[in-house]
Amino acid sequence: MNPWRLRDFHDDDLDELISIWEQNRLPGEPLPAYGVSEVVTSARGGQPCVVAVVGDQPVGIAGGLVHGDRAWITMVALASRWRDRGIGSALLNELEQRLRVAGARRITAMLPPKAAGTKALLNAGYEERTGLSYFEKIDHPGSSDAGLLSAVGAQVIPRGHWHAMAGMEAEKLVIERRIVLPLVEPSAAAEYAVTPPKAVILFGPPGTGKTTFAKAVAGRLGWPFVELFPSRLATPGVAMAGALRDAFATLADLDSVLVFIDEVEEIAGSRSGVPTDPAHGVTNELLKLIPAFRQHGDRLLVCATNSVRSLDSAILRPGRFDYVIPIGPPDATARAAIWARYLAPSDSVDVAHLASASAMFTPADIEFAARKGSQSAFEREIEFRRGEPAQTEDYLAAIADTRPTLTDAMLAEFEADIEQCTRL
Repeated sequence: MNPWRLRDFHDDDLDELISIWEQNRLPGEPLPAYGVSEVVTSARGGQPCVVAVVGDQPVGIAGGLVHGDRAWITMVALASRWRDRGIGSALLNELEQRLRVAGARRITAMLPPKAAGTKALLNAGYEERTGLSYFEKIDHPGSSDAGLLSAVGAQVIPRGHWHAMAGMEAEKLVIERRIVLPLVEPSAAAEYAVTPPKAVILFGPPGTGKTTFAKAVAGRLGWPFVELFPSRLATPGVAMAGALRDAFATLADLDSVLVFIDEVEEIAGSRSGVPTDPAHGVTNELLKLIPAFRQHGDRLLVCATNSVRSLDSAILRPGRFDYVIPIGPPDATARAAIWARYLAPSDSVDVAHLASASAMFTPADIEFAARKGSQSAFEREIEFRRGEPAQTEDYLAAIADTRPTLTDAMLAEFEADIEQCTRL
């Protein structure tokens, strides 16, 4: 008897669906033709969508779209530990029946090569057609915004940037659920009285990837990414508060934008109580600007800090920032994923050993050590021409020669900040 059963998709499957979908995405893989938000939206709209569960735990999903006598299989995804057990074929068979009941006579699937579900399709008699190319056009900000985007130094972040991020799965899951989904699913959010966020704070030790997360969110949303640098706001003859106000006024003309401010404590630090203090004025200005920023449509303010306790208490009160999210150092699993991202396929390396040896490393530290280890192996090959791939010892030597960003004191402070400041 099979340990699983099949049923229709339920709204409360959403979190598990995201987790399963992420497990089917490998770094460097092309994006699937349909995203998770599109699958969920179509399922909620009555399109066929089947879930495999073990007990009450979803372990697989298959979704489709029907238009006339033509249907598309939009997703076949399985939890990693439940693959190669026949679940994919069972999901596909059940989905096919529902597509045919809905009138489909020609069923097509578009999946990345070797993605979960391709084996089930082949086993079910689907023919893999080669010699075809999939074309897609994604509308970026309109031409009317082009000059303004250039003037403010905006970047268009690739949509795949989110999926290319290695490790940090716990942080990714929180950001996906709290920030991304309400913004990409506004109708569903409104149905459940969920207000999409307008402003969030990311805090944690330096080098843990706060900027990378902000850029990845912009990519997921398809919005231009604009970074405001506190150190560059003040210019001769222009006060920082005025420069900040002018910057926000300029950005208000964009149709959509993710505004990122790193080291936000420079313009939002605790006020001294002395009105003539320049820091007092710029913090006041930011406090006034955020409510106005929140009134606009497709925009999100992401502020990052290494020292959340130094922010003014008014900044941290609910009402201005929807969430205050910790971005911590990677655990062993995340470190292994980050190491794997920077290693060549031919390298003969014990990734678990590297993850263990780099316990106090941030993602930035790992990237630096990986480059150093690869450079060492490259130089050895140029000198001796033995055709040897990089070895574990190359990277262990690089780890030993790299000063980690994190310290015990820093981690203790971060844990205290999590208890005191996190708001999810």
